[in-house]
Amino acid sequence: MFNRKNQKRKVNKITAVVLLLAMGCTNAQPLNTAVQTAVNTNKAAAQAQVRIDKLSTQTDTLVGQYRQVLNEIESLRAYNKQLEAVVGDQRAQVKSMNKQMTTLEQTNRGVVPMIIEMVDALGQLVEADLPFRKEKRLERVANLEVLLGKQDLTTAELYRKVTEAYGIELDYGSTAESYQGELPDGKKVDFLRVGRNILVYQTFNQEVSGWWNPNTQKFETMDRRYNGEIKEALRIASKKASPNLVGLPVIGAQQAGGQ
Repeated sequence: MFNRKNQKRKVNKITAVVLLLAMGCTNAQPLNTAVQTAVNTNKAAAQAQVRIDKLSTQTDTLVGQYRQVLNEIESLRAYNKQLEAVVGDQRAQVKSMNKQMTTLEQTNRGVVPMIIEMVDALGQLVEADLPFRKEKRLERVANLEVLLGKQDLTTAELYRKVTEAYGIELDYGSTAESYQGELPDGKKVDFLRVGRNILVYQTFNQEVSGWWNPNTQKFETMDRRYNGEIKEALRIASKKASPNLVGLPVIGAQQAGGQ
């Protein structure tokens, strides 16, 4: 009977252990589940934070781009406003130019005949003047006459060239020069021009001198006594001697003659 009691107690202890083990297993499973859930939650939170940071960066980038676009829009508005002013000014200039072109065409109708008359008068001046550098001067007039027939030359340019030619002729009246040329008979001599009043010459051997007589419209020889003065005047005009007073003859009919 005593053994039965002991066996019964052993059975009860084993049962209690089994129950405790069963209870321990039962409680361990929810704990593991809770831990895993917490781990998963933390992972999800970390991933969510990464996405949030990424979205925040993208948002900042978009905000910056939006502000940049706004600035560009303002710049374009200012540029368009300025461009409108420029276009308006250009339209006004075009309108003014069209008006000027009409006026210019009307002006050309009056200026061109005047230029033609100026060229013709210049030719007459050269023919009537002292015959110094006559070929060169007539060639200048002939070139102007050619320009009168060119369609690609503006009236302003043509007028400028004509006034330049007149300026050259005007300078002859206040200058002196020496140059080599030919007499009507083909003899080569040294010429001396003083303004538009005196035109004399001297042979290269300096033995014969002459002058242009405006009364007879011919070259005539002069007395030998003028050879020295004319020689010195030629040297001064050609810058071979320092400027000095030279006793050139007073041109007149009484100086003609000689040899």
